Formats: sequence, C-alpha cells, structure tokens
Amino acid sequence: MTATVRVVIVDDHPVFRLGMSSLLSTLDGIECVGEAAEVPAALDLIATVRPDVVLMDLHFGQGSGIDATRVLSRDHPEAAVLVVTMLDDDASLVAAMRAGARGYLLKGAHPADVERSIRAVASGDLVLGSAVAARAGLLFRAGPAGPTPFPQLTVREREVLELLARGHPNPAIAQQLGLSPKTVRNNVSALLVKLQVNSRAEAIAAARDEGLGTPPSRWTNSSSRDPD
Repeated sequence: MTATVRVVIVDDHPVFRLGMSSLLSTLDGIECVGEAAEVPAALDLIATVRPDVVLMDLHFGQGSGIDATRVLSRDHPEAAVLVVTMLDDDASLVAAMRAGARGYLLKGAHPADVERSIRAVASGDLVLGSAVAARAGLLFRAGPAGPTPFPQLTVREREVLELLARGHPNPAIAQQLGLSPKTVRNNVSALLVKLQVNSRAEAIAAARDEGLGTPPSRWTNSSSRDPD
C-alpha cells in the first residue's frame, strides 16, 4: 500500500489516545488525523475528515462504541472500524463484528500487531488478534447463536445486567464500565422496569435463567499482553 492510511482514534481515556497517537506518529505511511473522546464528536469528526481507519473503543461516557460502529458501517462504509478494547468476552466480540467492525484487538496489543491490523483493515481485510481469532473459531464451531436475550434492553443495560448476574455491586460495575455510580443506578432502574421485575435479585435470577452471568474464560493472546 503506497497511500497514507489516515486514522481517527475514538477513546475516552486521554492517556490511551496520547499513547496511540504517539505510536502512529512513528509509523511510515500511517497518519493520525483526529481524536475524539465521545461518540457524537467522533461521528462529526469522521464525517469531516473521512479517515480510512477508525480505532474504536467500546465504552464511553456518552454513547456506545457498538452503536457508533453500526452507524459508521451504514453511513461511512469506507472507514474501516478496528475495535481496540479491554473487553475480552464473547458478547462484546460478537456484537462488534455484527455491527460491522473489521477488526478486534485487545488493549495492550504489541505495537507491531496494531500496525499490521491497521494496514490490513485499510486494505479491506478482516483482522482478529491471534487469541481473539481462536476464540471466534470456538464460537463458530459452537453453531449459530440463538436469539439475543432481553432484546428490549440497550447495549449498556445488557452489559450492566451481565455484571449484575456475575454478582458485582454497583461500585464495581461503575468502575469496570467506566461509568458514574449514578449512571449505573439509572441503568439498573431502567432494566428492572423493562424486565418487569421488582428487585435486583429477580433481575439476576432472570439473567441467569438466560445464561448470563457465567464469567468468560480469559484469552491468552500473544498480541495482547495485558487486557487491563
């Protein structure tokens, strides 16, 4: 590839954006053309600068990386979304790929893997980190997935419910998802209404009946040394 690959970084952690931007500045033929910390700003930026690749986290204070990926796949299919996240669970991987992401890496991936992945998705390839690819193979071999449980929930509410079902209290959920305690409380209240249950315990029971709450096995990924 001779043309410069133009990249936008979408992540609400300034330290990560700084580190990734610094890495990209050292790579020949790859240029960071913008950064955004939340989904609305990211969509406006991408519509303006028209990047080749978008490095997309999945969690933000405002908006969802899954939803943003879905919008980009529909409105800007020329911008390849490469998810770079700390989330190593099956649900996040499947949701991202279904939304139209062309790659999935864990944060902590080796710089060489990041570079290869950027160039690959810019060329139209589908890229998964090595252990992510192995994990995806297991998912495909398991056969087609059944209906998504609780389709009435938003992506965020389903994430909160998953962590509730694993037994996490609200402060731990807030820390893991990068949310404020108030936002977690609001999500819990909303999902109780949507599930038509009267208590947190009833929501947990309903979630576990649908198979949520089983901690995912960790991926051992040579291209992801530490998924945070």
